[in-house]
Amino acid sequence: MPAATALRRLLPKPPLWVKPPLWVAMYHSITDAGDDPYRLTVSPVRFARQLHWLGDRGLRGVSVRELLDATAAGRAKGLVGLTFDDGYADFLDSALPLLRRHGFTATVYVLPGRLGGENAWDTDGPRKRLLTEDEILRIAGAGMEIGSHGLTHVSLTEADDAVLAAETRRSRELLEEMTGTPVDGFCYPYGQVDPRAIHAVRKAGYRYACAIDAGPHTSSYALPRVHIGEDDTSWRLTAKRALHPLRRRHPADLVAGRQALSAVGAP
Repeated sequence: MPAATALRRLLPKPPLWVKPPLWVAMYHSITDAGDDPYRLTVSPVRFARQLHWLGDRGLRGVSVRELLDATAAGRAKGLVGLTFDDGYADFLDSALPLLRRHGFTATVYVLPGRLGGENAWDTDGPRKRLLTEDEILRIAGAGMEIGSHGLTHVSLTEADDAVLAAETRRSRELLEEMTGTPVDGFCYPYGQVDPRAIHAVRKAGYRYACAIDAGPHTSSYALPRVHIGEDDTSWRLTAKRALHPLRRRHPADLVAGRQALSAVGAP
């Protein structure tokens, strides 16, 4: 029996009236992984295999904007949101060619206050270069969605009112001036979100925002996402996709899902 079929049979069944949450994958840096204390790096070889995994299952990677538009139109079946946080420069040479080869799109969340800089917020390193304005324009020209990850990558839940406004409203203004197109999406740095941050994002004019595990704040302004890393082989991707509908349900169901994974030997 195929592993995916065995896994589905063991998982608790959701109520018929519950729609599965959108599946949005969260990436960061695509380059050869060396020192990676925050587990943010996926090698191009692994990334290519992950894209093949999607394609082999009839799934297509799209930007979050496209995913939400398709959902509203009732045609989101088979679509998976692909997101890239922090705006690392390696996206241009490592991720973009592979995405285009598959006919996929994605959303790249960038930091207009750190153009051409580096990820100084990652205290344990390693240092990685961030996209410049010209590189962002090249990515947008290739059909990718550009979203804001804030101005300089600070936690919005700890920011005062002035910083909060700059990280949300000002970052959107700068990106729209740069690209000449509306910027619809925001991504909370560190995935940290609370009602005050959500209010600031809505007030700044964004259509949606991505978080990680937003808990009770889950909505179109705090979309949950699935972390994808170097260790995510076909087995692990199958398990993550099967478990995803349980993530917003009762904790007991999540425990049952983990037990199901163990029963079929998922890593």
